[in-house]
Amino acid sequence: MEAAAKKFFQQILETPSPSGYEQPVQDLVRRYVGEFADEVSTDLHGNVIACCNPGQSLRVMFAGHADQIGLLVTHINDKGFIYTNTIGGWDPQQLIGQRMTIYTDSGPIPAVIARKAIHLLDQDERKQVVKAKDLWLDIGAKDKEEAAGAVRIGDPVTLELGYQEMRNGLANSPGMDDKTGLWVCVEAMRRAKERGLNISLYAVATVQEEIGLRGARTSAYGIDPQVGIAVDVTHATDCPTIDKNQEGDISLGSGPVVYRGPNMNPVLVEHLRKAADQADIPCQWSAIGRATGTDANAIQLSRAGVASGLVSVPNRYMHSAVEMISLDDLDMCADLLAAFATNLTADADFTPR
Repeated sequence: MEAAAKKFFQQILETPSPSGYEQPVQDLVRRYVGEFADEVSTDLHGNVIACCNPGQSLRVMFAGHADQIGLLVTHINDKGFIYTNTIGGWDPQQLIGQRMTIYTDSGPIPAVIARKAIHLLDQDERKQVVKAKDLWLDIGAKDKEEAAGAVRIGDPVTLELGYQEMRNGLANSPGMDDKTGLWVCVEAMRRAKERGLNISLYAVATVQEEIGLRGARTSAYGIDPQVGIAVDVTHATDCPTIDKNQEGDISLGSGPVVYRGPNMNPVLVEHLRKAADQADIPCQWSAIGRATGTDANAIQLSRAGVASGLVSVPNRYMHSAVEMISLDDLDMCADLLAAFATNLTADADFTPR
């Protein structure tokens, strides 16, 4: 991984982007892709769309979503404690005892989220699973007036952001879902352009994936690609308690995960297989028998239909403060998509027959 590319990866992980509030990360994306893309635009939805080699008959779209799960300020009580709604899918147990950040017009404000101490819980309370509505944010305010002077209803909230490297080329951070996919799409485009393209290649930092695949739907409609690949994370199953019989055998550091199933165009999947074999890139395989909960679903159903695919980065502890990935998997994933794009000819046909 080149130094500039790695720096970009760390920057986007350390920049907030709850669904609907992706602008800070999208600013970084625009500046970074502007160094090598032929065209860069932002649509009304907030998707950042970069293109290399525009104007060709075959349009290929790589999509990685810029948004992350978060919270949204909904109420400040008389004592200055702050209540929220969730943005995206949270396990409330993951929130207890976390350091948080509220993003206001005046800048970020540190907060903590907790519940009453175990010493004060009665026997029934100790048996109950905590609900998000029972948790609150504490910014240290004396009362409602002070808290309301700093925080507004509708301000977004994330876990305290931070990137940490670990043994064996692993790293953890909030927001690996899906800053990893965003990085892969951008880096694959950069590498593909260096090698030469016969097609128009689009890399899109999509918005609002976590609340309904919204940005992929609107950006795919605007680009009108014949081929689209979503890059997201998938559950690594190489840790305790996960049923490999149902979730597959997916390990950190063993390469990108290529999906098969009804959401994936079989011709596209075969192109990915050939690209991996020719470039000697190890891949892991997974299958899902329904529409995936990723941008691939929205892309596939755009306009008259798109030949869609899903390539994923293995991720331990998804939707938590310590999402963990392998940096080697990121590199291999970018190489796979770059090889896929550079192998394509303008007359490539993805019609299943």
